[in-house]
Amino acid sequence: MLILITGGSGSGKSAFAESVVTGLGGRKRLYIATMYPFDEECRQRIARHREMRKDKGFDTLERYTDLAGADVSGYETVLLECMSNLTANELYQPGGAGDRCVEAVLEGVRSVYAQCRHLVIVTNEIFSDGMDYDPETRRYQRYLGEINRRIAGLSDAAAEVVYSVPLMLKGDLKGALGE
Repeated sequence: MLILITGGSGSGKSAFAESVVTGLGGRKRLYIATMYPFDEECRQRIARHREMRKDKGFDTLERYTDLAGADVSGYETVLLECMSNLTANELYQPGGAGDRCVEAVLEGVRSVYAQCRHLVIVTNEIFSDGMDYDPETRRYQRYLGEINRRIAGLSDAAAEVVYSVPLMLKGDLKGALGE
C-alpha cells in the first residue's frame, strides 16, 4: 500500500504517519530520514523526531539524495520523511539531481516501493499561504507540487493532517488505524 500524508508545519502529520505505520503491522520498519542537518534548528528537529519514534520499532536510514540507490529490501514497511526535504536536497545539494529532481525523486519512490509492502510518505503543504515568493522558491514549489501530485495519483490512500486531525483525501486507512 502506498500512502501519502500531507499537512502544514506542526500539523501532527509525523505522529499520524507513525501511527499509520505501526497500525499496518509487521515488525520490520524502516524510517528514511531526509532532513540534512544544516544547523542547530535542523539538529533539534531531527532529535525530536528520533524521540517520537524511539520505541516504535524503526530502523533509520539517513538518505538525503539518490533515493533510488537505497536498499530497503527486508523491510515490510517504510516511512519516508519528508518529501519536501528530499526535493530541496535533490535540487540544491552538491551531487543532487538539480533540475532533474522531479524525475529522480519519483524514480526513488518507485524503487523503494518495489522493495517493500507498504510505503508511507510524509510531505508538506506549502502552497496556500498566499505569499509571493522569489523565482527560486517558486521553482522549488513547482517541483514539490509536481512530485506531490504524481505521488497522490499513484497512492492507494492520501490524507491531509490539520491540527492533528487526519482528513482523508483518497482511499481508506481503516485497517491501518485499527478501525
